[in-house]
Amino acid sequence: MLSNAVQLRPLTVADWAAVHDWARRPEVCRYQTWGPNTPEQTRAFVQAAVDAWAQHPPVRFVFAVVSGEQVVGNAELKLRGAHIGEIGYGVHPRVWGRGIATETARHLLGYGFRQHHLHRIFATCDPRNAASGRVLRKIGMTYEGRMREAVLIRDGWRDSDLYAILRHEWHPADQPAGSAGQCVQRPVDVGLGVVDVERRA
Repeated sequence: MLSNAVQLRPLTVADWAAVHDWARRPEVCRYQTWGPNTPEQTRAFVQAAVDAWAQHPPVRFVFAVVSGEQVVGNAELKLRGAHIGEIGYGVHPRVWGRGIATETARHLLGYGFRQHHLHRIFATCDPRNAASGRVLRKIGMTYEGRMREAVLIRDGWRDSDLYAILRHEWHPADQPAGSAGQCVQRPVDVGLGVVDVERRA
C-alpha cells in the first residue's frame, strides 16, 4: 500500500526494535490491555505477527507503517469470518497529530474492501481517547454505540466505543493515492492502532 506520505508493508522480525520504541512507552498503551512492553514481549508480538502472514488461509495481516523511510507505527486488519474485518493501529508519539493515523486507517479500509471484498469493517476505542474517535469518524466510520465495561486494563474495567463502515458507505475516491491493491501479500526479507483503536503489541 503506497502513498506519498505513508507506506504500509508487512511487518518483519527485524522491525521489532522500532516497534518496541513505542510499545515500551506508557502514553502509548494507556488505553490498552497490554504494555508497557518488555523487549521480550515486543519480540513475541512481532514474531506472532510475522507468522500470521504464513497461515493458510491467513486471517490476520499486520503491517509496518513507514513514513520518510522510518517505521513509525504498525497497523492490522483481522478477518472476523468471510465478510467482516476489524482494524487497529498505533503510531509513535513523535508523529502524533500529523495525520499519519488517519491515512493509515484509510489504507486499511481500502485493503479490507478491495483485497478481501469485505462487507463491514469495524474498530473500537476507549471513549476517553478523543483523538481516536476523531480518526475513525474522519475515515467515514459511524459511531454505533458504547459497550460498557468491555475491556479490563490496568486502571480497571473500561467502556469501549464501537465504530463501523459498510462497503457501500466507503468512498474509494477518499483513499490516499495508490493505496489499495498495491500491498505486498507476504513478508519481504528486509532488514521493518486506535494511539488507540485497540491495536495490540
